[in-house]
Amino acid sequence: MLKITRLAQLNKGLFPHTSKHLSCKQWLLCIAFSFVTSVGVANSAAANDASLPLETYNIHTLATGLNAPWSMVELPDGTWLITERDGHVVMVKGNSQKRLNVNFEGLYLAGQGGLLDILLAPDYAQSNTVYFTYAQGNLSANRLVIAKAQFNGTEFSKPQIVYTVATDKGTPQHYAGRALILPDNTLLFSSGDGFDYREQAQVVTSQLGKMLRINLDGSIPNNNPFKDHTNPNAHAVFSLGHRNAQGLVYDYDAKRIISHEHGPAGGDELNFLSAGENYGWPVITYGKDYSQARISPFTQYKGMKQPSINWTPSIAPSGMTYYGTRDNAFASLQKHVLITTLVDRKLYAVDINNNRFKQTAVFPEISGRLRDVFVSNSGNIAILTDGKDAKLLLVSAVK
Repeated sequence: MLKITRLAQLNKGLFPHTSKHLSCKQWLLCIAFSFVTSVGVANSAAANDASLPLETYNIHTLATGLNAPWSMVELPDGTWLITERDGHVVMVKGNSQKRLNVNFEGLYLAGQGGLLDILLAPDYAQSNTVYFTYAQGNLSANRLVIAKAQFNGTEFSKPQIVYTVATDKGTPQHYAGRALILPDNTLLFSSGDGFDYREQAQVVTSQLGKMLRINLDGSIPNNNPFKDHTNPNAHAVFSLGHRNAQGLVYDYDAKRIISHEHGPAGGDELNFLSAGENYGWPVITYGKDYSQARISPFTQYKGMKQPSINWTPSIAPSGMTYYGTRDNAFASLQKHVLITTLVDRKLYAVDINNNRFKQTAVFPEISGRLRDVFVSNSGNIAILTDGKDAKLLLVSAVK
């Protein structure tokens, strides 16, 4: 166990800010007229006056030897469930750690695919229902699916597929796969652009490059923005123009949905989501292709939302959690989003109160590729590292 007092360090970033969708034909016209350019406005973010967090804290290890973990959740009794991409769920209860084999139908483990997110049903205390996102299929045809299962404290029932993304792809990349249950008990989840299919992020009848919203039984909410479209593939679409969103949280203090997503080489984004909006990819982006070729001449375009934060160069944001006013262990972090990163190898706290967007690297003793972050039942902060022999760490405030 490690005990630390206010050792977090500041990190300044460059955040451009300003802040219904284009048809496929309009997007093609954008590319055809590539000599027209638009320059985004960029300002340097202000640093916090004091290091965060202000509280003294301990760090201890909850789990070790994890194999490519992706996400985690804490049960009401303090048990932790951690997903591994090969389809296992690791159960951590007290000092015991057990790997559970869950029989996911058609699990596709390749590239960035496999078992991804995990979250509890709103009525978990009564139903013991857990939701998962995972990649299903094969190399020539694969997709993201939502499944649910019951957990009896020692094992899972066979998962039942609740929703299948309608658009297949032939790449094992960019599944996105982050899920969030909203206050109205609908389920919002991110579907990636499939890497080689980025133009489909602008096609409302494709379910790639979208945020999708469903009811918990897999049906479509009547108030989804494209529910009246003639093509049923559009009915689940909540927002479009996304690349590979792996952060998705609800700010219950300001009552807003927040997401972040990977850009290419640069152009990572944080966005506040609204139904029916177009977030621009790949028509507008602050990033370049990995070859350094220009993806688009545009950083702004009419009808497309600007990111609230643009990280260029990329930090590769992975997980995200909201630390709100209901969480009291680290009062100095209230109204911040906490973001794990794979390239910057840090945990960032971003102040979103009144859209200040001040960014601070917190808990610098925890470094390396960080996969996910979660606020525990007691308001402490769990951090999941990435890759082989990964760990689940708990940062606890000292009272």
